[in-house]
Amino acid sequence: MYKAQGEKHWFIPDGYIPETSSGSLPSHESICVLNTSSEEALLRITIFFEDRDPMTDILVVIPARRTKHVRTSSLGKNGVPIPIGVPYAIELQSDIPVIVQYSRLDSTQAENALMSTLGYPIK
Repeated sequence: MYKAQGEKHWFIPDGYIPETSSGSLPSHESICVLNTSSEEALLRITIFFEDRDPMTDILVVIPARRTKHVRTSSLGKNGVPIPIGVPYAIELQSDIPVIVQYSRLDSTQAENALMSTLGYPIK
């Protein structure tokens, strides 16, 4: 039996899906989740905005003893995706402890930029 590592509640305050990309590599962001447990993790994601109500109860399953990279451009609620070109923040709640990292590939210019950081865990 593998024990779950990490925390159940995470925040990522800086999200932004660029409107344009250069070259063949599209700009994108991913919530990278590691589940070390012997059971699957159910994530409940909320997306916060500056000028509108949040998108709530977006559900994602992370299989047991696996990692999953969830592109934020694939997330949405009732068929409405996270809008591009709009700043947002992420709250992630899991039913078991997980480890959360956030990555952004910015290809809006010819010189690509990659940024990655751990989410902010709440204990």
